[in-house]
Amino acid sequence: MAPRGYVKQSSYDVQDIQVLEGLEPVRERPGMYIGSTGPRGLHHLVFEVVDNSVDEALAGFASSIKVVINPDNSITVADDGRGIPVGVMPKYGRPAAEVVLTTLHAGGKFGGQGYKVSGGLHGVGVSVVNALSEWLETDIYRDGHHWHQRFERGTPVTDLQKLEQCAGKTGITVSFLPDSEVFEEVEFDFRVLAQRLRETAFLTRDLRIELVDDRAEGESVEYQYAGGIRDFVAYVNRDKDAIHRSIISFDNETPEGQVEVAMQWNS
Repeated sequence: MAPRGYVKQSSYDVQDIQVLEGLEPVRERPGMYIGSTGPRGLHHLVFEVVDNSVDEALAGFASSIKVVINPDNSITVADDGRGIPVGVMPKYGRPAAEVVLTTLHAGGKFGGQGYKVSGGLHGVGVSVVNALSEWLETDIYRDGHHWHQRFERGTPVTDLQKLEQCAGKTGITVSFLPDSEVFEEVEFDFRVLAQRLRETAFLTRDLRIELVDDRAEGESVEYQYAGGIRDFVAYVNRDKDAIHRSIISFDNETPEGQVEVAMQWNS
Protein backbone atom coordinates (compact mmCIF):
# COMPACT_ATOMS: atom_id res chain seq x y z
CA MET A 1 0.00 0.00 0.00
CA ALA A 2 1.29 3.44 -0.89
CA PRO A 3 1.90 5.83 2.01
CA ARG A 4 -0.79 8.40 2.80
CA GLY A 5 -0.45 11.49 0.68
CA TYR A 6 1.30 9.58 -2.10
CA VAL A 7 0.14 10.61 -5.56
CA LYS A 8 0.40 7.83 -8.11
CA GLN A 9 2.24 8.85 -11.26
CA SER A 10 -0.07 8.72 -14.24
CA SER A 11 2.56 7.37 -16.64
CA TYR A 12 6.11 6.11 -16.87
CA ASP A 13 7.10 5.80 -20.49
CA VAL A 14 9.84 6.68 -22.96
CA GLN A 15 9.03 10.37 -22.83
CA ASP A 16 9.60 10.37 -19.06
CA ILE A 17 13.27 9.40 -19.40
CA GLN A 18 15.68 12.34 -19.14
CA VAL A 19 19.28 12.37 -20.29
CA LEU A 20 21.27 15.18 -18.73
CA GLU A 21 24.34 15.90 -20.84
CA GLY A 22 27.60 17.72 -20.23
CA LEU A 23 27.72 19.43 -16.84
CA GLU A 24 23.95 19.80 -16.57
CA PRO A 25 23.63 16.91 -14.06
CA VAL A 26 26.01 18.71 -11.70
CA ARG A 27 23.91 21.85 -11.61
CA GLU A 28 20.70 19.84 -11.28
CA ARG A 29 21.96 17.77 -8.31
CA PRO A 30 25.09 19.43 -6.87
CA GLY A 31 24.85 17.50 -3.60
CA MET A 32 25.54 14.24 -5.44
CA TYR A 33 28.93 15.59 -6.50
CA ILE A 34 30.20 17.72 -3.60
CA GLY A 35 28.13 16.44 -0.68
CA SER A 36 26.28 19.65 0.16
CA THR A 37 25.66 23.20 -0.94
CA GLY A 38 26.62 24.49 2.50
CA PRO A 39 30.08 25.45 3.80
CA ARG A 40 31.49 21.94 3.42
CA GLY A 41 30.64 21.76 -0.27
CA LEU A 42 31.80 25.33 -0.85
CA HIS A 43 35.28 24.66 0.55
CA HIS A 44 35.43 21.34 -1.28
CA LEU A 45 35.60 23.28 -4.55
CA VAL A 46 38.94 24.75 -3.49
CA PHE A 47 40.32 21.36 -2.51
CA GLU A 48 39.38 19.87 -5.88
CA VAL A 49 41.52 22.44 -7.67
CA VAL A 50 44.37 22.25 -5.15
CA ASP A 51 44.50 18.44 -5.37
CA ASN A 52 45.19 18.67 -9.10
CA SER A 53 48.16 20.89 -8.33
CA VAL A 54 49.32 18.46 -5.64
CA ASP A 55 49.36 15.68 -8.22
CA GLU A 56 51.73 17.78 -10.32
CA ALA A 57 53.99 18.03 -7.27
CA LEU A 58 53.81 14.28 -6.61
CA ALA A 59 54.74 13.69 -10.24
CA GLY A 60 57.80 15.90 -9.75
CA PHE A 61 56.71 18.84 -11.89
CA ALA A 62 55.45 21.43 -9.37
CA SER A 63 57.19 22.89 -6.33
CA SER A 64 54.72 25.52 -5.14
CA ILE A 65 51.00 26.22 -4.90
CA LYS A 66 49.44 29.57 -4.06
CA VAL A 67 45.82 29.95 -2.98
CA VAL A 68 44.27 33.41 -2.76
CA ILE A 69 40.88 34.39 -1.33
CA ASN A 70 40.04 37.47 -3.38
CA PRO A 71 38.04 40.44 -2.03
CA ASP A 72 34.87 39.26 -3.82
CA ASN A 73 35.24 35.73 -2.31
CA SER A 74 36.43 34.30 -5.58
CA ILE A 75 39.38 31.93 -5.32
CA THR A 76 42.63 31.79 -7.28
CA VAL A 77 44.82 28.68 -7.26
CA ALA A 78 48.18 28.80 -9.06
CA ASP A 79 50.96 26.24 -9.45
CA ASP A 80 54.21 25.93 -11.39
CA GLY A 81 53.53 22.49 -12.86
CA ARG A 82 53.19 21.51 -16.51
CA GLY A 83 49.81 23.11 -17.16
CA ILE A 84 46.90 21.29 -18.81
CA PRO A 85 47.68 20.31 -22.43
CA VAL A 86 46.25 22.80 -24.93
CA GLY A 87 46.35 20.75 -28.12
CA VAL A 88 43.12 19.81 -29.90
CA MET A 89 41.68 16.38 -29.05
CA PRO A 90 40.68 14.72 -32.35
CA LYS A 91 37.65 12.95 -30.86
CA TYR A 92 36.13 16.20 -29.59
CA GLY A 93 37.60 18.78 -31.94
CA ARG A 94 38.32 21.01 -28.95
CA PRO A 95 41.45 21.85 -26.92
CA ALA A 96 42.23 19.33 -24.19
CA ALA A 97 42.09 22.07 -21.54
CA GLU A 98 38.51 22.91 -22.52
CA VAL A 99 37.50 19.25 -22.56
CA VAL A 100 38.93 18.71 -19.06
CA LEU A 101 37.00 21.72 -17.75
CA THR A 102 33.67 20.86 -19.39
CA THR A 103 33.51 17.06 -19.33
CA LEU A 104 32.95 14.75 -16.38
CA HIS A 105 35.58 12.02 -15.97
CA ALA A 106 38.11 13.67 -18.26
CA GLY A 107 41.73 14.00 -17.20
CA GLY A 108 45.21 12.53 -17.21
CA LYS A 109 44.81 9.88 -14.48
CA PHE A 110 42.69 7.31 -16.26
CA GLY A 111 45.16 5.91 -18.79
CA GLY A 112 48.06 5.56 -16.39
CA GLN A 113 50.51 7.50 -18.57
CA GLY A 114 50.03 11.12 -17.49
CA TYR A 115 50.74 10.43 -13.81
CA LYS A 116 52.97 7.62 -12.56
CA VAL A 117 52.17 8.71 -9.01
CA SER A 118 49.18 10.73 -7.87
CA GLY A 119 47.08 11.31 -4.82
CA GLY A 120 44.33 9.40 -6.56
CA LEU A 121 41.02 10.49 -7.96
CA HIS A 122 40.32 12.76 -5.02
CA GLY A 123 36.72 13.48 -5.86
CA VAL A 124 34.76 14.86 -8.73
CA GLY A 125 37.25 16.95 -10.67
CA VAL A 126 37.73 20.50 -11.79
CA SER A 127 34.86 20.24 -14.29
CA VAL A 128 32.44 20.14 -11.35
CA VAL A 129 34.06 23.28 -9.92
CA ASN A 130 33.47 24.89 -13.30
CA ALA A 131 29.83 23.77 -13.38
CA LEU A 132 29.12 25.19 -9.91
CA SER A 133 30.85 28.54 -10.46
CA GLU A 134 29.29 31.77 -11.65
CA TRP A 135 32.47 32.15 -13.67
CA LEU A 136 35.80 30.39 -13.99
CA GLU A 137 38.93 31.55 -15.76
CA THR A 138 42.01 29.50 -16.51
CA ASP A 139 45.44 30.77 -17.44
CA ILE A 140 47.80 28.10 -18.71
CA TYR A 141 51.52 28.60 -19.22
CA ARG A 142 52.70 25.89 -21.56
CA ASP A 143 54.47 25.35 -24.86
CA GLY A 144 56.10 28.76 -24.62
CA HIS A 145 52.85 30.75 -24.48
CA HIS A 146 50.19 32.05 -22.11
CA TRP A 147 46.74 30.60 -22.87
CA HIS A 148 43.46 31.93 -21.46
CA GLN A 149 39.82 30.83 -21.43
CA ARG A 150 36.69 31.94 -19.56
CA PHE A 151 33.62 29.93 -18.62
CA GLU A 152 30.29 30.91 -17.08
CA ARG A 153 28.32 28.28 -15.18
CA GLY A 154 30.32 25.57 -16.93
CA THR A 155 29.90 26.88 -20.46
CA PRO A 156 32.79 28.35 -22.47
CA VAL A 157 32.18 32.01 -23.30
CA THR A 158 35.52 32.41 -25.08
CA ASP A 159 37.70 30.05 -27.05
CA LEU A 160 41.08 29.07 -25.65
CA GLN A 161 43.13 32.12 -26.57
CA LYS A 162 46.85 32.09 -27.30
CA LEU A 163 48.32 35.22 -25.73
CA GLU A 164 51.85 36.47 -25.15
CA GLN A 165 54.97 34.33 -25.14
CA CYS A 166 56.25 33.12 -21.78
CA ALA A 167 59.47 31.30 -22.49
CA GLY A 168 60.54 29.12 -19.58
CA LYS A 169 57.35 29.56 -17.57
CA THR A 170 54.97 26.68 -16.98
CA GLY A 171 51.95 26.11 -14.76
CA ILE A 172 48.29 26.92 -14.43
CA THR A 173 46.17 29.48 -12.62
CA VAL A 174 42.49 28.77 -12.00
CA SER A 175 40.22 31.52 -10.67
CA PHE A 176 36.55 30.94 -9.91
CA LEU A 177 33.58 32.47 -8.11
CA PRO A 178 31.19 29.89 -6.61
CA ASP A 179 27.64 30.38 -7.86
CA SER A 180 25.35 32.09 -5.34
CA GLU A 181 22.42 30.39 -7.11
CA VAL A 182 23.83 27.05 -5.95
CA PHE A 183 25.43 27.69 -2.56
CA GLU A 184 23.69 28.83 0.60
CA GLU A 185 26.44 31.36 1.23
CA VAL A 186 29.63 32.24 -0.64
CA GLU A 187 31.98 33.12 2.23
CA PHE A 188 35.24 31.25 2.68
CA ASP A 189 36.65 30.45 6.12
CA PHE A 190 40.40 31.12 6.22
CA ARG A 191 40.90 28.63 9.07
CA VAL A 192 39.19 25.78 7.22
CA LEU A 193 41.35 26.31 4.17
CA ALA A 194 44.52 26.76 6.24
CA GLN A 195 44.01 23.52 8.17
CA ARG A 196 43.51 21.44 5.03
CA LEU A 197 46.43 23.08 3.21
CA ARG A 198 48.73 22.48 6.18
CA GLU A 199 47.81 18.79 6.19
CA THR A 200 48.44 18.65 2.44
CA ALA A 201 51.88 20.21 2.90
CA PHE A 202 52.78 17.62 5.56
CA LEU A 203 51.76 14.83 3.19
CA THR A 204 53.70 16.26 0.23
CA ARG A 205 57.31 16.64 1.29
CA ASP A 206 59.02 19.91 0.28
CA LEU A 207 55.95 21.32 -1.46
CA ARG A 208 55.49 25.00 -0.61
CA ILE A 209 51.86 26.02 -0.14
CA GLU A 210 50.87 29.64 0.43
CA LEU A 211 47.42 30.87 1.47
CA VAL A 212 46.65 34.58 1.19
CA ASP A 213 43.44 36.32 2.27
CA ASP A 214 43.02 39.52 0.25
CA ARG A 215 39.78 40.41 2.02
CA ALA A 216 39.68 42.88 4.90
CA GLU A 217 41.21 40.33 7.30
CA GLY A 218 44.48 40.31 5.39
CA GLU A 219 45.82 37.03 6.81
CA SER A 220 48.43 34.84 5.17
CA VAL A 221 50.27 31.60 5.97
CA GLU A 222 52.90 29.51 4.25
CA TYR A 223 53.63 25.82 4.75
CA GLN A 224 56.61 23.74 3.66
CA TYR A 225 57.92 20.64 5.40
CA ALA A 226 61.19 19.00 4.35
CA GLY A 227 60.47 16.10 6.71
CA GLY A 228 57.05 15.27 5.30
CA ILE A 229 55.00 13.08 7.61
CA ARG A 230 57.92 12.95 10.06
CA ASP A 231 57.25 16.65 10.63
CA PHE A 232 53.55 15.86 10.86
CA VAL A 233 54.14 13.41 13.73
CA ALA A 234 56.25 16.04 15.49
CA TYR A 235 53.41 18.53 15.02
CA VAL A 236 50.62 16.34 16.40
CA ASN A 237 52.82 15.30 19.35
CA ARG A 238 54.05 18.80 20.13
CA ASP A 239 52.03 19.12 23.35
CA LYS A 240 52.31 15.49 24.43
CA ASP A 241 54.86 13.54 26.45
CA ALA A 242 56.75 11.38 23.98
CA ILE A 243 57.95 8.01 25.31
CA HIS A 244 60.97 8.16 23.00
CA ARG A 245 62.52 11.39 21.81
CA SER A 246 63.43 10.33 18.27
CA ILE A 247 60.70 9.84 15.68
CA ILE A 248 60.92 6.47 13.93
CA SER A 249 60.64 6.99 10.19
CA PHE A 250 61.50 5.30 6.92
CA ASP A 251 60.47 5.38 3.30
CA ASN A 252 60.98 3.30 0.19
CA GLU A 253 60.08 3.50 -3.47
CA THR A 254 59.75 0.80 -6.12
CA PRO A 255 58.40 0.90 -9.69
CA GLU A 256 55.05 -0.25 -8.28
CA GLY A 257 54.71 2.53 -5.71
CA GLN A 258 56.14 4.13 -2.62
CA VAL A 259 55.60 4.11 1.13
CA GLU A 260 56.50 6.60 3.84
CA VAL A 261 56.10 5.80 7.54
CA ALA A 262 56.67 7.88 10.68
CA MET A 263 55.72 7.05 14.27
CA GLN A 264 56.30 8.15 17.84
CA TRP A 265 54.55 6.82 20.92
CA ASN A 266 53.34 9.14 23.65
CA SER A 267 51.94 8.71 27.13
